[in-house]
Amino acid sequence: MKSNHVLILAQQSKIAANQLSSSSESLRNLALSKMADSLESVKHQVLEINAQEVLKARQAGQTDALIKRLTIDEKVFKYMISRLRKVAQYPDPLNRVLSGHTNPNGLHVYKKSVPLGVIGIIYESRPNVTSDAAGVCIKSGNAVILRGGSEALQTNILLADAMIEGAVQAGLPQHAIQIIRTPGHEAVNELLAMDDYIDVLIPRGGKDLIKRIAEGTRIPVIKHYDGICHLYLAEDADSAQAIELVINSKCQSVQVCNALETLLVDQNCANQLLPLLKTALTSNHIELRGCEQTQKLLADIYPATEDDWHSEYLAPILSIKIVNGINEAIAHINHYGSGHTDGIDTQSLAMARQFEQQVDSASVLINASTRLSGGGDYGLGSVIGISTDKLHARGPVGPDELTTYKWVVYGNGHLRN
Repeated sequence: MKSNHVLILAQQSKIAANQLSSSSESLRNLALSKMADSLESVKHQVLEINAQEVLKARQAGQTDALIKRLTIDEKVFKYMISRLRKVAQYPDPLNRVLSGHTNPNGLHVYKKSVPLGVIGIIYESRPNVTSDAAGVCIKSGNAVILRGGSEALQTNILLADAMIEGAVQAGLPQHAIQIIRTPGHEAVNELLAMDDYIDVLIPRGGKDLIKRIAEGTRIPVIKHYDGICHLYLAEDADSAQAIELVINSKCQSVQVCNALETLLVDQNCANQLLPLLKTALTSNHIELRGCEQTQKLLADIYPATEDDWHSEYLAPILSIKIVNGINEAIAHINHYGSGHTDGIDTQSLAMARQFEQQVDSASVLINASTRLSGGGDYGLGSVIGISTDKLHARGPVGPDELTTYKWVVYGNGHLRN
């Protein structure tokens, strides 16, 4: 028999969203501060419950990558708290006048930023998404319904309940933050049908989850399917800087969507750079797969196939291709890339400008690691994901990206002629 649980949550969220839309910046910032305080008060319970769920996942044979995403340790918990406090310091995304004018007849016309309304977040494995999502939604005046993976259900509930307590203490509506407390697919299917109450869905997880959400609902979805990220080492790339960028982009955290997956090396610097890169990468336990030219320069690496250029490994694997100049690099990225994050290492301002103008990606980085595109390093305080869509949001989804706008018109008895 079908439960009304999700319907009730959605209805309550809609009411809360209407109240949040007119909330003051100071109230929302106070709520974020109280949410962080409340989380800190349950830190030991969170670490204990999370450790139990990690052990259960490990005993069930889950992959090391999933275990890492699932785990909250002291460092991750501190990071979660800091994101809530940082997003509170971010400028208010609401009630900004985006454009405006006064007609010759005296009619004042402008548009201003407003919340989207109710945001549904469906995510896997990462319990830190619980606090990130709640923080970004509250900052932007949106109500949020959280649906985390069953492997972290108890951790997510504990986190959500603590933040709800903090938000209510500050004076926000009781249902500004809600979480679905039942495991299984039925609740998700019900959530996908709530287009009368939910304004936007944001799935965070694997490609299969995102595809299922996008194809199974009439609600608009902010999504990204793949993070096939490239770094092009131009012919004038500085050797030391190039190695540092490649190692940071690939090795810091191989299982994330802005990790480097394909390295493009200009043929005019390949002889010099590739042996140095191989030493640095193999010492970090990265498996290398190269094109024919790369294999001639580097012994004992695997051949790269057509599938490799299409692959988001999320693993310690890197494909390498030697290219004949910046035009070939750009053509490769635009053909095989996913529009997520792509970068160039060059000392030439002209090449940097050509790259950023012609590469069709949400984030284009010049002489910087692809790992910076998560949003926090862009000064967004906290983000709820990275979008490879072009409508409504593109790139890191922070408080500004969870707003829309309304037209406001002030007249003095004006009539249509």
